[in-house]
Amino acid sequence: MEIHLIYITVSSKDEARTIGRELVLSKLAACANIFDNMNSFYFWDGKLQDDTEAVLIAKTTKERVPQLIDKVKSLHSYECPCIVTLPVADGNPAFLDWVVAETT
Repeated sequence: MEIHLIYITVSSKDEARTIGRELVLSKLAACANIFDNMNSFYFWDGKLQDDTEAVLIAKTTKERVPQLIDKVKSLHSYECPCIVTLPVADGNPAFLDWVVAETT
């Protein structure tokens, strides 16, 4: 089974905790990691933004990705949240098996 890392930016550590917890509780992700106090530069509505955000990385299976994206969008405070998937090419087989077991 194919494993994916889902990279999500959020407005705060609290929002990351809320979304990450819900993803794990609903078995849409086996695990969620939070990186707080990330600085982001981007254009929004024609203006350069300089914001502090948090990053949430969720580990799941390819089959769970569409449901995970829908759940994140339903909980997210942004109009257009960054939610991207990165397929895992290789890794510790025992860990990858654990991800599968925790998301089924």
